[in-house]
Amino acid sequence: MKPSLVSAAIRTDGASLEVRWNDGTRADFAGIWLRDNMPQHRDPSSGQRLVDVMDLPADPRLSTATLSGEVLQVRWAEDALVAQFGAHWLYDCAQACSPGATAAPPCRLWLEGAALTARRDFAWRSLQELDADSVRRDWLRRLLEDGIAFLSGVPCEESGILAAMRHVGRVAETNYGLVFDVRTVPEPENLAYSDLGLGLHTDNPYREPVPGFQALHTLFAAPEGGESLFADGIALAGHLRRERPDAFERLTRTPVRFRYRSRSAELSAERPLIALDCTGAVRAVHYNSRSIAPLALPAADCPAYYAAYRAFAGLLREPRFQLTARLGAGELVLFDNQRILHGRTAFASARHARHLRGCYLTRDSVHSQYALLQRNDAAESRS
Repeated sequence: MKPSLVSAAIRTDGASLEVRWNDGTRADFAGIWLRDNMPQHRDPSSGQRLVDVMDLPADPRLSTATLSGEVLQVRWAEDALVAQFGAHWLYDCAQACSPGATAAPPCRLWLEGAALTARRDFAWRSLQELDADSVRRDWLRRLLEDGIAFLSGVPCEESGILAAMRHVGRVAETNYGLVFDVRTVPEPENLAYSDLGLGLHTDNPYREPVPGFQALHTLFAAPEGGESLFADGIALAGHLRRERPDAFERLTRTPVRFRYRSRSAELSAERPLIALDCTGAVRAVHYNSRSIAPLALPAADCPAYYAAYRAFAGLLREPRFQLTARLGAGELVLFDNQRILHGRTAFASARHARHLRGCYLTRDSVHSQYALLQRNDAAESRS
């Protein structure tokens, strides 16, 4: 249960309101913020706002604040409008505004991948277990925290991956189709469809938007070679930031172009190898040496950029940063394609067949699935 509201006091200038709860939480709400969030300014069906910011007074002043059980009634000095705010709703807003608050689970970074094992250190469940909402919620939470999670018991048939992803999010169709087959073919348009080992990379940085999550489902596993490799790109970017701040800065502020061309596609997008959010934290990593276009840099800038580029690429080759997993038939890995780099060791398809099916999921749909399960769980706990 959420704590009870115990006091509400308006500042002497009427610009804001201080609210306290019995668990010690204290929050200040500006008068303009309260005016903007008046319940009567929301459509009762959709919850969407009925007013624009220009419909509000520029500097509304609070007049009175009265507690009535778990409801706070607020009046303004300049007009007769009265608003009633639920104490629990205000508490949720106070928590959302607290430092470090986020709707998604915080990233749990893992740098030394070689010291970890997929089954022991990451979420690993059977597909059947995901039928239970509590199990699926916890599995998705671990996926969002670690950037990677595993499933077993996925039927080894063409539709198996799509059946599994109905538990997770919305599959996005690309030029590769709704799903794509990762197996050796003659004259491949993409080196993924060869026997070659692939260095750590993220997929499709040449696309807008970059796919949010990627699933790979093993239909046939090669007993020799073809092991999957993974690394936490955000942890590696943080390591670079600590060890080589000059290289880190250059990779975050220099856009590079990625390009992919085939008989049916002409794709191109520009972004830095390491992307930051508005707070300066690493938001995403985009690294794919197979699809990076010739750098559009003045000759004088090339040595410094290539030095930074090599510094990051060198980290990706260090075995201590790589999680190795051999996925068997019916096993599936799902990972954040803007955080987790993936690759594989070489194999010989002439001796042993290796066949994976893959698909991409929209980022928002995966986060939405987790948020809905969280919301339903909270509603059940209150009932």
